Amino acid sequence: MNLKMKAGGKVVRYKLLDKQKEFIEIPHSNQLDVAIYQGGYGSGKTWCGSLLGILLAKKYPGSRGLVGAKEYELVRKTTLVSYLEHLDALGYQPDKDYIYNKIDKVIKFSNGSEILFSALEDPEKFKSLNLHWAEIEEASQISDSSFKQLLGRLRNTYRGKNWVDFRYRLFGHTNPQSDKGWIWHRFVEHSKENYRLIIAPTTNNIYLPSHFIESMKESFDEEYYKINVLGEFGDYSSGLVVKGFSEENKLKLKYNPNLPLHLTCDFNVDPMCWALAHKDEENVYFFDEIVIEKTTTQQCIDEFLRRYPDHKSSIIINGDASGDNRSTQSEYTNYAIIKNALKNHGYEDVKFKLRDYNPPILSRISAFNARVKNSNNERHLFVDPRRCKWILYNIYNLSFKEGTSIVDVPTHTQIKNNRESKFLEHPFDAISYLVEYYWKLRG
Repeated sequence: MNLKMKAGGKVVRYKLLDKQKEFIEIPHSNQLDVAIYQGGYGSGKTWCGSLLGILLAKKYPGSRGLVGAKEYELVRKTTLVSYLEHLDALGYQPDKDYIYNKIDKVIKFSNGSEILFSALEDPEKFKSLNLHWAEIEEASQISDSSFKQLLGRLRNTYRGKNWVDFRYRLFGHTNPQSDKGWIWHRFVEHSKENYRLIIAPTTNNIYLPSHFIESMKESFDEEYYKINVLGEFGDYSSGLVVKGFSEENKLKLKYNPNLPLHLTCDFNVDPMCWALAHKDEENVYFFDEIVIEKTTTQQCIDEFLRRYPDHKSSIIINGDASGDNRSTQSEYTNYAIIKNALKNHGYEDVKFKLRDYNPPILSRISAFNARVKNSNNERHLFVDPRRCKWILYNIYNLSFKEGTSIVDVPTHTQIKNNRESKFLEHPFDAISYLVEYYWKLRG
């Protein structure tokens, strides 16, 4: 596609790749367009994003846009450089057609438009802005809360007299994510008409020398090539706690009141996470979860009874051994509270299947992964995606610290900046307690 632009007193022609054209043009009628340009090395991601930002600033005089990344240094060294190179190529004259203020980190155009440059690590810092559009550099590095905060900033009501086809736009560019994070969640699992994911392989760039791609084919392993050259989603289990989980492990499951019901518990207070399952000799079926913030054991067992008031078969309690607190015979231990509540409701057939102490987390992880997919490619663990949101969130996102076998538990600061991260670890603890109890791996 040829893009002809009149700017800075001259006509400039740009030749866009097919994927770049797809990224810039809006194919739907929604008033909000959200687009991610996901590409491999040399696919023109930053080049295309900064060009779109300038096109919007030029087309809509008086508009305001924001360009950000997780850290400002990435913006300064990458995205801002690309903006200034485009302005130079288009013939815009500094101090005449635009002014770049290094202190305020803003480009102001002679037509009244302005582009702000900022870090996105702390969403609170830009919550008061009113924007017409926003761009994210290396979008996979920011949190979902920053993404949502940016969406909420697209509310500037100013319109020029010639803004007849104006749409709010949020666009970003990135390498493929290292896990199934917010981009996968929003653009693949729960995609909408106005949420567009453009996959741009390096091979799409016809202007690269042929040896560039050939050399990468020779240098990269198959998986690395798939992600960083073809721009595709790869096998994200490499750094994740759960390995081998796929669509085959997701099933629409039916609760059966005539089968034993397993209730497996983690007693963290905020959030408290329980999972419900049926099982047989080989398979476990997680069909529901109870995940409540800032709660108590009593409130959680009340929620269980609200959902399952007429269970016919036995109820088997699994979970965190420390919840038993056997050193005291108090009626206020977590499992005593559960037992009393079930008994008062009329459930008599209640069994407790608990370890004397919690096994090491790596033992639980190994046992869990063996159920997910064993060396014979057999799967014996299944999750209902309709009712087990936080279980799946853990399966797709709980990871090890880089280069270690230590589970990467989110810090208070990370939780503050991304509320969803508080739900990491505890749902996995609940389900892995059950799995390890029945299918402990023998050393």
